[in-house]
Amino acid sequence: MRRSTRKAQTPDLGVLAARLLFGLQAELFARAAALGFDDVGPRHGAVLAYLDEEGIRLADLARLAGRNKQTIAAILDELEQLGYVHRTADPADRRAKLIRPTDRGRAIMRISDEIVADIEARHARRLGAGAYVAFVTALDMVSGGGSDRHAEHV
Repeated sequence: MRRSTRKAQTPDLGVLAARLLFGLQAELFARAAALGFDDVGPRHGAVLAYLDEEGIRLADLARLAGRNKQTIAAILDELEQLGYVHRTADPADRRAKLIRPTDRGRAIMRISDEIVADIEARHARRLGAGAYVAFVTALDMVSGGGSDRHAEHV
């Protein structure tokens, strides 16, 4: 028998974070599709994740999503055609536009929050509350996050 010369490696948290993100996205959009939102997918998540009921500017969406303005504008065009967002004049600056969710947009925002909370609670139950909080904290440090949002669902 040949013996493996590979040493046990510490898991790469960046790779693990990416796998979790893709798994979460797959489940989120599959469950949303089952609830009647089968016209959106992970590409749209770059905008849907950062929508604000009060409205948000394109430049702010691009910054939050870590994408360029052209990419976000293209996604916004799709979401507008699908009835999830609309653009209105920004009362603070008439030259600027605010992107606001429609009723359908607010519905998917609410449902997405519920689905993500359910997924996070499931993982917290499997790991235990303390281990889950430590895990999320480690992932936030790897991703440069700093969000405590995940821990609130424990």
